Amino acid sequence: MKEGIWQQVLTYFYVRKRNPEAPRDVNTKMMHGMNRISLFVFLIGIIVMLFRIFRR
Repeated sequence: MKEGIWQQVLTYFYVRKRNPEAPRDVNTKMMHGMNRISLFVFLIGIIVMLFRIFRR
């Protein structure tokens, strides 16, 4: 069964446990790590933009 995007986001942020049957190799670990970093940077950017908009 294919996961939705919100389930993947929750898995990246360790809110939900990952699927134990999913493959675990070095490439997959690195990919998920980069995705996690990208999501953190994106969310920080959105927060900064909202702060600048509402501060004016």
